[in-house]
Amino acid sequence: MRPLRPCSPAAPPAADGRPALLVVAHGSRDPRHAATVAALCARLRRLRPGLRVATGHLDFNAPSVPQALAGLHEEGARQVVALPLLLNRAFHAKTDIPGALGEATARLPRLSVRQAEVLGPDPLLTAALERRLRQAGLRPGDEGSTGVVLASAGSSDPEAIAVIAEIAREWRLTTGWCAVRPAFASASLPRTADAVRRLRAEGVRRVAVAPYVIAPGFLPDRIAAGAREAGADLLAPVLGDAAELAELMGRRYDEAARRWPAYGDVPVSA
Repeated sequence: MRPLRPCSPAAPPAADGRPALLVVAHGSRDPRHAATVAALCARLRRLRPGLRVATGHLDFNAPSVPQALAGLHEEGARQVVALPLLLNRAFHAKTDIPGALGEATARLPRLSVRQAEVLGPDPLLTAALERRLRQAGLRPGDEGSTGVVLASAGSSDPEAIAVIAEIAREWRLTTGWCAVRPAFASASLPRTADAVRRLRAEGVRRVAVAPYVIAPGFLPDRIAAGAREAGADLLAPVLGDAAELAELMGRRYDEAARRWPAYGDVPVSA
């Protein structure tokens, strides 16, 4: 793995003894990915002053997950919540991250690590998607004449694909879009361009593409190219450092941190 940029510095240890937070990012050769992760972690630190937040990567960027955990251990952390910066529970959440955490804790027996749940699905994510669509030009009242392509990175995991389809169905019911169709940039079908064309063929007046991805990179660029190729009317930005995403990260941290006996039922939220 070739490091592209260092991680953001961790905050000092929390005075109240809360577990540290390790945000586990996928990593990318695209420097926009690391910049987005850093901006998102900075937003989370502002929401949770005093919480120690570090970043580790599965690939491409430094530090790796084991390196980040070793750094936290050297700074005095003994409990760490590892938060997958993932929108869906697929291979990375089920296999890659547990493997990296296991490798690290085997070398650091005094360190206790709990893996938090992935971020999605959650209403905060669809709220962020809607806000990004408004930023792209969607106007109040356009929902009933707009079909949305919910474009995710894609997965070979059937469970993950089923979750995206369920998010699309639920989003249509709760928001009033005339249609919501899932699409995928890799591993699964349909592709973004095909989903846009199908909505057009069904007579949908306005088609918007909402990338269900966190950071820019190769697959989000593929989503954008498909939207342009098929003539989508609107293309939203990626979720990026959305406030809703940072809030959700804090909630997932709380859920995992409460599982330590020392916390009992005492809220961890700042």
